[in-house]
Amino acid sequence: MNKFWVVLSHTYLTRVKTKSFLISTLLTLLFIVGITNFQSIIDTFTDGDKEEIAMIDESGALGESLQESLTAAEEDFELISYDGSVEEAKEAVKNEDFNALIVLSMNDNQIPEAAYYADNIAETGNRAAIEQHLQQLKIAIATQQSGIDEATIADIYSPIPFETVALNETAKTEEELDQARGIVYVILFVLYMAVIIYGQMIATDVATEKSSRVMEILISSASPVTHMFAKIIGIAFVGLTQVVLFMAVGYAFLAAKQDEMTGGFFSFFGVQDTSPSIYIYAVIFFLLGYMLYATLAAMLGSLVSRLEDVNQLITPMTMMIVAAFLIAMFGLQMPESTLITVTSFIPFFAPMIMFLRVGMLDLPFWEVALSIGILVGTIAILAYIGAKVYSGGVLMYGRSGSFKDIKKAMALSKKDK
Repeated sequence: MNKFWVVLSHTYLTRVKTKSFLISTLLTLLFIVGITNFQSIIDTFTDGDKEEIAMIDESGALGESLQESLTAAEEDFELISYDGSVEEAKEAVKNEDFNALIVLSMNDNQIPEAAYYADNIAETGNRAAIEQHLQQLKIAIATQQSGIDEATIADIYSPIPFETVALNETAKTEEELDQARGIVYVILFVLYMAVIIYGQMIATDVATEKSSRVMEILISSASPVTHMFAKIIGIAFVGLTQVVLFMAVGYAFLAAKQDEMTGGFFSFFGVQDTSPSIYIYAVIFFLLGYMLYATLAAMLGSLVSRLEDVNQLITPMTMMIVAAFLIAMFGLQMPESTLITVTSFIPFFAPMIMFLRVGMLDLPFWEVALSIGILVGTIAILAYIGAKVYSGGVLMYGRSGSFKDIKKAMALSKKDK
């Protein structure tokens, strides 16, 4: 057991001291700080003044109505009446006295028309807002000209009452589904990134030690099986260190800005009113998913002796992770589909898909327990096979990089005994 902790601590300390780990951790922490202080950063770089758009009202009637409509909508820009000519107004825009120019007029049918002038028309926010308000004015004018009652028009354009009611009393409401969908998406993405990053880290670490002949020293002091599991758990601690740092910094800044961050983004992603059981299942499936793919990655990493061969051999594993993530993205909109139900019991998809179902649906406990049981069983089988392949794989040198080497590695593990 002492040898296990020696290898584990060596793996952990070697990784946390690398420049790539320190730089990636620092950049992610800066990103978290930036996201939690996004509004404050935006306010720092803006003077708080509204954008000013020059307005020439050739109709003599639209300007006042448009101003009232924009004021009622509390748009973040304001129209300034311009007394000069259109050409003078265009020059004022070029000289940056105004952000843009809007010229209002009426056509022969007394329907509003407008021309919008700006140095750069790539920004469409203000232009679209003005167009929308003018469209509303057009409807009001056309309604008045046709003699139709405005209340009748309002009734025509108003959305129909459409209520969604679940007959199953235990089913989630539409609001609960939206909140669950947001938090499930976030955790699925974290799981996807963690499995890819740390799985590749394990495979690369094993291959690096083999390429530098350190492996010969390590396996002479500890058995290959001890070394494999110490490596897996050591990298897990590396990931745990990063996750704890990210969560601590994120929580500290969120707690400091709790009043400013009510609703909006956090409400959409379900952070405010999420059931604790979702987080419990997230931890369970995260750990199981990590152990499944980490064992596979360590086994594959032991088959190669050159660092450049790692990506080639673990590509099928990466593709399985990508496939699971894509199926999960499909399942966010159709969590009850047959594809989602079936794949939630397939071990290499279950960590993401079953977690998706748990978060989105009200499942009987036996389904979740069965999926977890299959996962644990698969991890045990994979660990047994992986230990044998690892035992022989770490002794294999020379050019390798195909799954045919698994048989060769298992044969070597028998000779080693």
